Amino acid sequence: MEYFAQYSSPIGNLLLLSDGRTLTGVQMDMPDPGDALPGDTDMVLTKAIAWLDAYFRGEDPEIDFPLAPKGTDFQRQVWDILLAIPKGQTRTYGDIAREMAAKLGREKMSAQAVGGAVGRNPIGIVIPCHRVVGAGERLTGYAGGLDRKLWLLRHEGWNGTGKP
Repeated sequence: MEYFAQYSSPIGNLLLLSDGRTLTGVQMDMPDPGDALPGDTDMVLTKAIAWLDAYFRGEDPEIDFPLAPKGTDFQRQVWDILLAIPKGQTRTYGDIAREMAAKLGREKMSAQAVGGAVGRNPIGIVIPCHRVVGAGERLTGYAGGLDRKLWLLRHEGWNGTGKP
């Protein structure tokens, strides 16, 4: 069974999804929740909403609810790296590719493969894919749009160039 909650944020409306035990999605622009049921009593959604409230107040809240993004092993490993990027900081796709290569015992890893995994992150904002930028701190790619990416980065105190 899947549950949903709607959340009005400074960057637009968000749709939160839960399987009743874990947070499975945070999507922008309120897509159709499909067969999901309203999650008024879902504790994970309640905690995720409290987390978002704190985040948008400018705090750096701890994630105190389980996450279960659906993806391949490779994608989940990339998303784990995203979770380790501190608020107000960024990493490049190349940085993450080098980290993944080392983790997998490879000489190299494609930054494009990393970009594909970052772009498929189903739990936006909470898993901070907005903290990934191109070389030279160029803003590149964000499912929610570059204006939202820049807003989130500036909200976190990022002082990069922000040039697309």
